[in-house]
Amino acid sequence: MRSRSRASAETSGTLPPVSAEDRAARRTRRRFARRQWRRRWLAWRRVLAVAVVLAAIGTAAWVVWFSTLLSVQSVQVSGVSTLRPGQVRRVAHVEIGDPLVSVDLGAVHARIAALAAVDHVEVSRQWPDQVRIEITERTPVAVVDFGGRLRGLDKNGVVFLDYKTAPAGLPKVTTPFGTSAEALREAARVVTALPVELTRVVDHVEVKTVDQITLALSDGRTVVWGSAAESPQKAEVLRALLGQDAKTYDVSVPGQPTTAG
Repeated sequence: MRSRSRASAETSGTLPPVSAEDRAARRTRRRFARRQWRRRWLAWRRVLAVAVVLAAIGTAAWVVWFSTLLSVQSVQVSGVSTLRPGQVRRVAHVEIGDPLVSVDLGAVHARIAALAAVDHVEVSRQWPDQVRIEITERTPVAVVDFGGRLRGLDKNGVVFLDYKTAPAGLPKVTTPFGTSAEALREAARVVTALPVELTRVVDHVEVKTVDQITLALSDGRTVVWGSAAESPQKAEVLRALLGQDAKTYDVSVPGQPTTAG
């Protein structure tokens, strides 16, 4: 009877009814196929993502290291008056055309900082194609006479500049050949501690050692200063003493000043 009904269904063009077990099996196969497809797609997505990242890294590396888009095209120098921009560029030794990322900023900084006239320097990359050098130069507070050779002295006692003639407005420091750098630092501290009204009456500052500093006034009088210690107090004491008639004023111990002559 069952064979006869199946044959009858086939001749009539209709399919026999599907059992619940068959439907469940078909759903299971479809779910399995979808899971397999998702797994393959996720794997390909990972491969594609890695390929994209590697391509981006490779492109970026090429642009940074080999492309002229990010190579040094100029070296900008600012803040100079004693030095010349061209002089700074030569000392910096940054090659035009080199990859900007390859510039050793620390080495450039060290070379520029070694210049006597430089007090402070900052070196930086300015993307896409520039190296910037910003300089703060030393400012002279006095002129040192080294046996007829005039040189600028900054507030830290650094000698950094040559003069043909002493510029007006800067105190003059005289010192014997071979004076120590420490003694020059002490002299610079004394000069910077002098108020304007005292600077005007000082002809020059004589420096022998760190604690043998003397002011020679323009009218021939002498001030024994000693070391740079307590210079502001010494300046105040001297201002009061100058009203007394004397040839020598000793403020090396500001709490016990003396006069003579």
